[in-house]
This record gives sequence, C-alpha cells and structure tokens, in this order.
Amino acid sequence: MHVSFPQTRYQGSKLKLLDWFRPIFQNIEFDTVLDAFGGTGAVSHMFKRMGKEVTYNDMLTSNWYIGKALIENNSIKFDPLQIKSLFEKKNGLSYHSVIQDQFQDIYYTDEENKLLDIVVQNIFRLENQFEKGICLFALFQACIQKRPFNLFHRKNLYLRLNKVERSFGNKKTWDTPFEQLFSRAVREGNQAIFDNQRINQAFNYPILNFPVPDEGYDLVYIDPPYVSSQGVGIDYHDFYHFLEGICNYDCWENMIDYRSKHRRLKIIPNGWASPKKVSHEFEKTIEKFQDYKIVISYRDPGIPNIDTISEILLSYGKKIMVQTKDYKYALTSAKKTAREVIFLTEN
Repeated sequence: MHVSFPQTRYQGSKLKLLDWFRPIFQNIEFDTVLDAFGGTGAVSHMFKRMGKEVTYNDMLTSNWYIGKALIENNSIKFDPLQIKSLFEKKNGLSYHSVIQDQFQDIYYTDEENKLLDIVVQNIFRLENQFEKGICLFALFQACIQKRPFNLFHRKNLYLRLNKVERSFGNKKTWDTPFEQLFSRAVREGNQAIFDNQRINQAFNYPILNFPVPDEGYDLVYIDPPYVSSQGVGIDYHDFYHFLEGICNYDCWENMIDYRSKHRRLKIIPNGWASPKKVSHEFEKTIEKFQDYKIVISYRDPGIPNIDTISEILLSYGKKIMVQTKDYKYALTSAKKTAREVIFLTEN
C-alpha cells in the first residue's frame, strides 16, 4: 500500500523539509510524541509512518479536523462516489446562505459562493467524524487553491477575474471547478490514511492550555508561528479565517469583524504573533514541557533569535544540539535568505 501525505499550499508547511527531518528524528529514541503546533499534519504524519504513537494538537479548528482525518483516523476513507451528492441540495432540507450573503465579491464568484454554502452544510450532515474530517480537509484545500497567494488576508477576487497578463499565480487552478479540486483532494486524503497499529489522537487547544496526561510524552515537537526579524508575525487565525468560519458555519455571522473589507473573524489575542510577547510564549511553553525531550523547529532570522531560544532552553537545564538547513519559504522574496533551525534537547 502506498501512503503519502497530500500536497498542500498552506503557509509554513514543513512538507518539503521532511526528507531532512526524518533521519534527524530516526536518531532520537522516543515512542510517544506530541506535535504541539500540528498545522497541516505533515510532521505528525511522518511520525505516524515511523510507527510512533502520535498526539496532534493545533489551536485552529480547521487544522484539528485535518488532524482527525489524517492522523487520528486509521482506516475510514471517503467514498469518491459520494462526492457529487455533496455538491447538490437534498430534497426536504433547508439551506442557509452565509457565504453568499457575507462574502460577495470578496474571495469567490457568486456561483462559487452559492455552491460552497451547499457543500459546507452537506459535509456537516455526515454522521462519521472521520468522513467529515476528510471532506473538510478536501474543501479547505480547494478553497486555498482557488485563492491568489493561497490566503484570505485581503479582498482580491479581481486578481482572479481580471483579463490581464499575469506574472504570478496559477490561473488554470483558479478556473478549475470546486468539485474537481475537491475530488482530487479527497483522493490524496484517502491515500494518506493508514493504520500504524497505534492509538493516535488529535486535539484542539492553545498549547499553554493543553492537558498533558500523567504519563506525558517521550518527545514534544514544537513548530510555533513565526515572527520575522522585522517584527511581522504570522497569525494563522487571520490568514485562514475563512476556513475557521466554515468550521463554525452556524454562528459564523456572529464571529465576523464587519469593519474589515475582507470579512475576517474578530481578532483573538495571540502572543505568538506579537514581537513583544512571543519570547514569553516560548518560555512558558518550554517551561510546560521541561520534563520531556523537546525538539524545536524554527525559521532564522526571527524573534526571538536563536541565541535567546538557546538561553531559554539552557535555563531549564536542557542540553542542546542545533542543526540548520538553508531553505526558501513560499511567498518570500527571492532576495531574502532564511534557514531552518532544529534545536535537539536532552535533560
């Protein structure tokens, strides 16, 4: 059986770094692992393929559904023959029009908005939690693929629709019907599902509120949001607010910040996106997991810098080894250089 993790256009994904990560983790002795900021699930999926007992966590509800579908789920797949029915209204059922009403001319065309309203409500009527998770994963991927820059950070449908010469983007994908993109993502999601004979779990907590079990973990992997050396933070709740809204469809309209042109959700304070608070978040997280092996994946240069992170780890009695790799992230300038840094620790 061929098992591979789906392609993703999610900001900050470590998917392309897994070939570098894998031998590093193979040299660490551990059996249970917490992926504290699970994101797309690519690293958790690598741990699962390694035969580890994986606990995935992410504070975004949209990511949690992905963790349920691709990490916790060991066997349930979604029947591709059922896809067409998700894109059709069911007789005798009423449908709301949140996306049509609130997001006209912002992200998608009127026809696409109408279709999304139908698909979202049909997905949430699925009874099996893992089937629901697979379909939400597929819908998220389709929504991201049809967005310029793969984000929901501004109102810019015009970039898709303008008939001009383009130096960026993928107009062919933008013009591909939602159902086709969704079907492709379901297929890739199904291919990622397998049983590693372990009890894996997915949770949805801000990491400082995460309930650590009495037995703890052999290893805690920390890949936090990034604040650039210029003080610009990545707020995933803001970048992917549309996906979070989908996950809270019935109360979405009450969550919207109507002062924003792109209908983002009301801001939730997040120290990880603040240059003034991120070092404190780092220290509190390391303090929380100080009794376990910690591996931190970090982008350099950033705030805090690698010397500060090292000092925090040393203050909790950690022995540190650092490995680095030059790496260019998507959506960064070709002139900007960065490197991925891994902190390996022992007590």
